[in-house]
Amino acid sequence: MANVNFKLSAGHSTPLGCVADKNGVNFALYSEKAERVELCLFSQQGEEIRYDLIRDDNHIWHGYLLGATAGLHYGYRVHGPWQPEQGLRFNPNKLLIDPYSRAVSSKVQDAHLFIDGIDSRNVIDNGSIAPKSIVTQDNYDWGDDELLNTPWSQTIIYEAHVRGLTQLHPDIPQEIRGSYAAIDHPVMISYLKQLGITAIELLPIQFHLDEPRLQKLNLTNYWGYNSLAPFAIEPTYWSGRANTSPLNEFRDMVKALHRAGIEIILDIVFNHTAELDLLGPTLSFRGIDNSTYYWLQDNGDYHNWTGCGNTLNLSHPMVKQWVIDCLHFWANECHVDGFRFDLATVLGRTPEFSSNSPLLRAITQDPVLSKLKLIAEPWDVGTGGYQLGNFPTPFAEWNDRFRDDIRQFTLNKGVPLGTFASRFAGSSDIYQQSQRLPYVSINKITSHDGFTLQDVVSFNHKHNQANGESNTDGSNSNHSNNHGFEGITDDPQILQKRSQSQRHLLTFLMLSLGTPMLLAGDEQGNSQQGNNNAYCQDSPVSWINWQTRDEELIQFTSRLTALRHKITALTEGEWWTGNFSSEKNAADVVWLNQHGEPLTPEQWQWHEILPLQILLSGKWLIIINFTEQNQHITLPAGHWVNSEPFLCSSEMIEKHQSNPRNIDVLINNNFNH
Repeated sequence: MANVNFKLSAGHSTPLGCVADKNGVNFALYSEKAERVELCLFSQQGEEIRYDLIRDDNHIWHGYLLGATAGLHYGYRVHGPWQPEQGLRFNPNKLLIDPYSRAVSSKVQDAHLFIDGIDSRNVIDNGSIAPKSIVTQDNYDWGDDELLNTPWSQTIIYEAHVRGLTQLHPDIPQEIRGSYAAIDHPVMISYLKQLGITAIELLPIQFHLDEPRLQKLNLTNYWGYNSLAPFAIEPTYWSGRANTSPLNEFRDMVKALHRAGIEIILDIVFNHTAELDLLGPTLSFRGIDNSTYYWLQDNGDYHNWTGCGNTLNLSHPMVKQWVIDCLHFWANECHVDGFRFDLATVLGRTPEFSSNSPLLRAITQDPVLSKLKLIAEPWDVGTGGYQLGNFPTPFAEWNDRFRDDIRQFTLNKGVPLGTFASRFAGSSDIYQQSQRLPYVSINKITSHDGFTLQDVVSFNHKHNQANGESNTDGSNSNHSNNHGFEGITDDPQILQKRSQSQRHLLTFLMLSLGTPMLLAGDEQGNSQQGNNNAYCQDSPVSWINWQTRDEELIQFTSRLTALRHKITALTEGEWWTGNFSSEKNAADVVWLNQHGEPLTPEQWQWHEILPLQILLSGKWLIIINFTEQNQHITLPAGHWVNSEPFLCSSEMIEKHQSNPRNIDVLINNNFNH
């Protein structure tokens, strides 16, 4: 926009952010301790015009520009005291973006021009190079699109990265690979439907920055957990096609996924911002009202409960409102079906964690948000940060206990049968006592953070040298097993063992009570070459290699998801009792030893691996033999045949011989309900 000269009137203090109407644009910004706020407009030629905003009794600075329209670039200069020891770090030399920005003009390159000293203000004006907020007015025709509301008990989540999922896909046009448009391409939609997933959970697609440290190493924040403007779509995942915009291309993707019966869940970051620690850039909150928006120590430094330099104070009423407004934007204007909250313990900090914190209470009582799929990563790195099992209804939670115990049981004989059974039964020991339903356990063997499934069975140790931190980053506790050789090999015996272990882990993931989450690429044997912290690898290290995909493993996974949808003990969404139901003519679960008898209390506690039979809904029999010998299994009464995807023959089985290190699933053809 060439013209940046407008008449400013008082306007309104609500809503916060900028809102364009047919006559102009209203601006509103909250800052309790500011002494003066300038709205700064920028022309295409770089001309800057400043307007002083009006302050109301609630610390909201506002103004209305008559004649202004969408496309206008703007920012704020906020004046106030420089008292770092009290957390006051106002510096009008630094242009600040609007926390409610729907679009941002650029990334940050010369980070030193945005950084104040710990004790002194940087007097260099950065207005000419600073990112600018952009006034938007994206209209979109949703037609008859609506949320799918897939029941939790029928939900299978697929965690993916927008770029990594499609960047190397040979059957998607090159010009849209790695973009929102690539995900709604018919090839990808068909694949997701074939796979049998019901929801795709995307790593952050909000506007984010690369940390200065990564820029110096010529690396990027690939995962996107360094958010600057969570209302704004990340533009680098846009195809750039004519007559499209990043946001509307994302909306097209949502609408296409909904038509295919697939929900969209956003991984979203409200625990910290890209302003990082005291040596990080001043971009928004720090300069607007540092002591309001962040948790501060007595000396003015940040509480670093996130490991990222700062922690947002989400118990403050205006910061809480900012989060709620952002979630409403993505829910109402972008039709997303749910959210996964990164380091979600921060959402409950007051500063101690409380499941009844202002923000958690606001979300769970909100008439829109409470009906969506809400998932917590139930930890942060602060004191008392591990809160697995403590989030309020209707939150589900990432269950790292499932990951660790199932890996150990499958790969290293590291847990007793009783622990395995607890994880397989929805982690009832964690969740049932709080009267929450089994879906709250988001069961995962892998996620973006850690080894891929292929690497879990191929590496005993992390190999993160490419990250530039001398292999000190990433977890050292992986509960993996390389099956006798570290890394890639062509030894057929090792490959066979790895393939078998992959199938075992996928079977436990898909046939356990709870909500399964599959990491994109695990179904086809994707590897990150042993990197278990590939957050900075926007490269083939992290992108799924579709050329080398394991078609047999894809088919196995697809048949597993289809099998899951058939087993009523998994799809009813209720806790298993083990009691016989006359209505269903069966018990939901029966646990048996190899002789077809109930396990004794002593057997449940043994670390020695025993053959185990799990009978679900009277019809489906899972036989687990993780011993090193063939085992004769006495089956329950019934007409048993092998079941997909474990089908060997359709002949009736009376006394089953189970091979070493093997899982079988049988179906009772005599069972009717």
